[in-house]
Amino acid sequence: QVQVVESGGGLVQTGGSLRLSCTASGLTFAIYGMGWFRQAPGKEREGVSCIAWYGGITDYADSVKGRFTVSRNNANNTLYLQMNSLKPEGPAMYCCAASRSDLCSGSWPARFRSGGYWGQGTQVTVSS
Repeated sequence: QVQVVESGGGLVQTGGSLRLSCTASGLTFAIYGMGWFRQAPGKEREGVSCIAWYGGITDYADSVKGRFTVSRNNANNTLYLQMNSLKPEGPAMYCCAASRSDLCSGSWPARFRSGGYWGQGTQVTVSS
């Protein structure tokens, strides 16, 4: 059975940093593209970042470019999101998802939404 579990969320001050982690089990991690999404109360879930199954391609939402970095370690089935220079933000749930053979091309958020494996998320709040 596939399980996806996020960790590392919390409350951080404006300008601070936070690193999120996501571990996946029950699948061959190395052949899955991995994505990070976030959803604030009353808002649509948006794609934040994606890293291709082989790790050579990444994609970021315009709002986080230059501040966030996505990476993966296939040796321990772990996905990371390093978040720097954080801006004020109310509580938002950051979720991790896996999409088989995904190269983060085109409309990758839609592919993850329709056929991916999802975790429950970890909450992040950035205080002003």
